[in-house]
This record gives sequence, C-alpha cells and structure tokens, in this order.
Amino acid sequence: MNASSTVRSVIPAAPGADRYPSLDLANSRLSMPGGQSTDLLATPEDAARWLIERDLAPAGTVLHAVCAGRLRALREHVRELFAARAEPPTEPSAEASPAPSASAPAEPSAEALAAVNAALTRVPTAAELRWDPARGLHRVTPYPTDQVVDRALGVLAADAADLLTGPDADRLAACDSRPCIRYLLRTGRRHWCSVRCGDRARAARAYARRS
Repeated sequence: MNASSTVRSVIPAAPGADRYPSLDLANSRLSMPGGQSTDLLATPEDAARWLIERDLAPAGTVLHAVCAGRLRALREHVRELFAARAEPPTEPSAEASPAPSASAPAEPSAEALAAVNAALTRVPTAAELRWDPARGLHRVTPYPTDQVVDRALGVLAADAADLLTGPDADRLAACDSRPCIRYLLRTGRRHWCSVRCGDRARAARAYARRS
C-alpha cells in the first residue's frame, strides 16, 4: 500500500478537498502528533501517483525530480495564500469554537501571487490538430512530461484562485487541532478536518479546563 492510500485509510480527506483539488494539494503535507510528518509528494513517484489518482495526469506518467519539486513549490505558495485568506484556528484553551470571523484577509506575499499566476499562464490553451488513418482529423493535447506538469499546475492554480475568490472563500479555515496543518471548508462552527482531529481538540480543551 502506498503512502497516499495509507494516509487516506487513517485520515480521510478534509471537508471540501473532494471539490477543490487545490485544497487537497495544500493538505498533501501533514503534521501528526509525536513529531511525525508525511509528504504525499516526497518523491517523483509519489507526485506522479498523486496526480494520476486525481486525473491530473495520464496513467503511466513518469515525473522527473524537478517536476515533483515544481508541484511541491506550488503547494507551498497555495498554502501561503490559504493561510492569508483562511480563518485562523482558535486557541486550544477556548471552551467553544467561536462564530466565524469577519476580519479582513491578510495580504499574501507577492511571491505567492506571482507563482500561482505563472502556473495559470503556462497552461496550453488549445489542443493541436492531428491526423491518422484510423481517426482522421482530430484534436489532441500533447503531453510530454513538462506539459503534463504545466497542465496539472495550471489546473491546480486555477482551482485555488476560484476557491479564494468564490463563494466558499469565507468557509476556508485552518484545522483547529494542533499539530495538524491541514485546511478545510468549515461547516457551521466546525474547525476540524477529521474526526480524529476533533477528538484531539476536545481532549485538549477538557485538559485545559481541568488544569
């Protein structure tokens, strides 16, 4: 079983990650209790598997180390944009989750904005016209490795832009259970990305009250 399937069997996707692949990308680096961490894009093989499983690359795609590095770099820029826009987690000592904050979003860095815009503009805009005896004239998008990555990064960047500027932007929140670093789309007052994180946050608050 690969790292992605192992994590999915233990920690389900955060609320909203099934609708927004950029949210899934942001959550592909995890921090867990005990100082453990997992990166689902750690190697070129991991990164290729992640893209293929989400239909962002054709089956059999093989990535070079530099391509996997580009995907990880976009993830960090997307995480920075999410951090600037998302409702921050509450303190573990709080007795109840507060109502959604109405504070203005923080200003993200120019570097993060430029990186996402660069990914958006590198996507091939049109499929080429091809001919073969079996199919005749047809359109096809060429997929050498660099264009596979360009397309995937463009789709993810566009998705992040849609999330950050769309109707769900106000629901974007950081998980309220340390040391979790995932993001989610909040439902009501819920600020936890999984049942496990919710249980851990409630236990921390109960301990703080007793102390």
